[in-house]
Amino acid sequence: MTGLHISLLAPDAALFAPFGKFISPPDADGQRRFYSEQLHDRPSASAPVLHTNHVAPKSLPATIDQMERHPHAAQTFVPMDVSRYVVVVTPTGEDGAPLCDQALGFEMPGSLGVIYHPGVWHMGAMVLDRAGHFAVLMWRGGPLPDDEFRTISPITIG
Repeated sequence: MTGLHISLLAPDAALFAPFGKFISPPDADGQRRFYSEQLHDRPSASAPVLHTNHVAPKSLPATIDQMERHPHAAQTFVPMDVSRYVVVVTPTGEDGAPLCDQALGFEMPGSLGVIYHPGVWHMGAMVLDRAGHFAVLMWRGGPLPDDEFRTISPITIG
């Protein structure tokens, strides 16, 4: 295999913090954890959109050649029925392109969700082991387009 290779890390909230936040359940009965503050940075004319998806499984190593971002709103993935999944993020260069040589990859358990900050380059959903389902929440309908996709030099994960 040629090109860039990244190894997957265990979820690390501090390492992931520049890109977003992990969603985890509370520790004790009757407790709640709130993540609403992550959703406030959005165009004023937008509205929340909630959908579910079905993702076919992949095996590692896997190669990706596309990244996406949503410049104006956060995007949230909450596993509904997922064994494990992969999160890959990159910083953004001065020219707005993903800095793939600084990509980070995380192997996520199905018990943790993820919120990507607005403008964060990330890989599309990838599940391992078996097909998976997520609930996805983001804001749509503002005056600015909010889906950007870039073809990148291949990155091998795993």
